[in-house]
Amino acid sequence: MVSKAEEAELNRLETQVDNGGGGAWEYLCLVRKLKVRRSDKVLKHGLSILNDSRKRSGLGHEEWTLYEQVAIAALDCQAIDVAKDCIKVLQKKFPQSKRVGRLEAMLLEAKGLWSEAEKAYASLLEENPFDQVVQKRRVALAKAQGNTAGAIERLNKYLETFMADHDAWRELAELYISLKMYKQAVFCYEELILSQPTVPLHHLAYADVLYTLGGLENLQTAKKYYASTIDLTGGKNTRALFGICLCTSAIAQLSRGRNKEDKEGPELQSLAATALEKDYKQRAPQKLSLLSSVLKSLKVSP
Repeated sequence: MVSKAEEAELNRLETQVDNGGGGAWEYLCLVRKLKVRRSDKVLKHGLSILNDSRKRSGLGHEEWTLYEQVAIAALDCQAIDVAKDCIKVLQKKFPQSKRVGRLEAMLLEAKGLWSEAEKAYASLLEENPFDQVVQKRRVALAKAQGNTAGAIERLNKYLETFMADHDAWRELAELYISLKMYKQAVFCYEELILSQPTVPLHHLAYADVLYTLGGLENLQTAKKYYASTIDLTGGKNTRALFGICLCTSAIAQLSRGRNKEDKEGPELQSLAATALEKDYKQRAPQKLSLLSSVLKSLKVSP
């Protein structure tokens, strides 16, 4: 994940380059290093270097890296002709390269030639079954065709080998949620929390799915993970604060008559409601009355 300092530096460089202050190459290198998608900017500033023979020759061997970066950005932006031109240059320089072969397959994919792209990816995997990029492109290919079940199958197979890929676990969870397969999504988020216990978004997503599943035990666990999200964000996650209120209200209804009193529930709910009111007063005072009516409907009083 990109840190706040890295994002600030990236935004600073982007503003500088956009305003004609130079530093296009440094910006493109940072985008590549951080593995972020800013395709429109990469396409614009990358072409400004590639179309200038003096700047291009000054890159040395990095020229080919830039051609690849611009080709991928062009595919993202549906600038098919630009992508085709960049790939042609790379084909001429590296005629037997599997890396260029991936770009050729991605070009077929961008054109909507699904079966041809599938064959190209399958051919690349025959030569290297552990190519992460190609395996992920096949997942994207299935998603692009609306084949969610196929994308899930391919992601599961991918994760059998690359179990430490956090982005893949998160994508798999989202695919399961899109099919209302919440129990499977819960497993994915548990894997993420085990591997990245200090990332608040994993705790929040896990709590959301448990709340959706419902049931007393799931709601109690969801409340704990909303609370851990609040703890990890210094009390600044509005969604988690709402989650505490919703869970506590639902638990009170389900526990009625069961002699299972939620002792800490009312106090925690009151603290969350107070934090919400404070947050709304600062950032959205015009919606404070709406918040009050929502809390009232949940029988919550700060």
